[in-house]
Amino acid sequence: MEKFFKLKENGTTVSREIVAGVTTFFAMVYIIFVNPQMLAQTGMPQGAVFLATIIASAVGTLVMGLFANVPYAQAPGMGLNALFTFTVCFGLGFSWQQALAMVFICGIINILITVTKVRKSIIKSIPVSLQHAIGGGIGLFIAYIGVKNMGLIQFTSDPGKHIITDTDTVIADASAVPAMVSLNTAAVILAVIGLVITVILMVLNVKGAILIGIAATTIIGIPMGVVDVTSIGTTSGIGESFAQLGTTFGAAFGKEGIQSLFSDPAKIPLVLITIFTFSLSDTFDTIGTFIGTGRRSGIFSEEDEKALETNTGFKSKMDKALFADAIATSVGAIFGTSNTTTYVESAAGIAAGGRTGLTSVVTAVLFILSMFLAPVVGIVPTQATAGALVVVGIMMASSFKDVKWGELEEAIPAFFAAVFMAFLYSISYGIAFGFIFYCIVKCVRGKAKEIHPIMWGAAILFVINFVVLALI
Repeated sequence: MEKFFKLKENGTTVSREIVAGVTTFFAMVYIIFVNPQMLAQTGMPQGAVFLATIIASAVGTLVMGLFANVPYAQAPGMGLNALFTFTVCFGLGFSWQQALAMVFICGIINILITVTKVRKSIIKSIPVSLQHAIGGGIGLFIAYIGVKNMGLIQFTSDPGKHIITDTDTVIADASAVPAMVSLNTAAVILAVIGLVITVILMVLNVKGAILIGIAATTIIGIPMGVVDVTSIGTTSGIGESFAQLGTTFGAAFGKEGIQSLFSDPAKIPLVLITIFTFSLSDTFDTIGTFIGTGRRSGIFSEEDEKALETNTGFKSKMDKALFADAIATSVGAIFGTSNTTTYVESAAGIAAGGRTGLTSVVTAVLFILSMFLAPVVGIVPTQATAGALVVVGIMMASSFKDVKWGELEEAIPAFFAAVFMAFLYSISYGIAFGFIFYCIVKCVRGKAKEIHPIMWGAAILFVINFVVLALI
């Protein structure tokens, strides 16, 4: 194990990697419950999506750990599953089988751009200041997810805006502003307790602080009535889920899938644009996660920086990690789920000390076990992992110190890249606005020649993407 994962070389131990793997798993396990609920709205069997989510997550994460030897976990992406459900199926009228076919094609495209080094070239083209901003921005994004999962945020109507009806009845405008909830519910109080516990453990440098915080919060939640332990030991429905898996497995290739996807010539442009949208979001979510977490932790070392210059062969962990991520999406589509991507919650395991693929292997094994132990895994409330995400966000925000905020030329694109990740709840959208404003600022300063062609291309593609989404 030491020789395979190079634990000493990476300054870690077996126990630390196990703790990190468990931490990552519990930070992202919500997806095995949320993803089926989301995709089931398209008509997909919920039990089948439950298993497809676990299988795709386990396979993708295992490839990441065993092939790339990096501590990242994969699963169907939040946001990408919403795009699958509400835009592709509901908005554009494609069947879920056709949507799966498009996801599979997206995965193949991602494999091709990885093998041909397009993904690495994109990373190489991003200015260092923007890379630091992306790292800090992911910290804000993770922290926002944590605060949201804590239940501390509520959206209320803007008191300054009202609509007057014909009967002079005053109705609050649909415009909403964020506000803090009252700390009067057991769930919110538990989340605050969990955050305090995790912060104290981190400040005291307790080993496994994040995992201990998750476990302690879960235990405290039992007498508070937030954690339901009555479901432990019940594993009914697994057989039915396996039976349903036959419906989604390979559906992407059937008559209602890829065979019908290009049957209508009039719809082909829309199909291609939709595949492009899937691919763009998936690619930049992954790149943002790798840049944001890998640079600060040292997971991607100098060899990876040098590999970006050569663009030849799978000579570094970055090469292999990008390839592993690309494979996962196609695997997920075959079993029956939306785009599989590298999870930003992997940062929780990295913060707990994970530095090698052993962390990912542990996470993958837990995903497989969760297939049969879903009730046990399910008792860990979101309030228990929310505090961990906030703390991870705090640590990642340190990347902001390397941004020259006193120079508008760096500060403006850095601000949009970082803050818009949290405001728009999307890594790829944050990167999009960062790229676009980087090009604008450079042009205004008369430094257009300093803009890398790939930055130009990516910014233009993002603009086209926004226009297309606005039209459809």
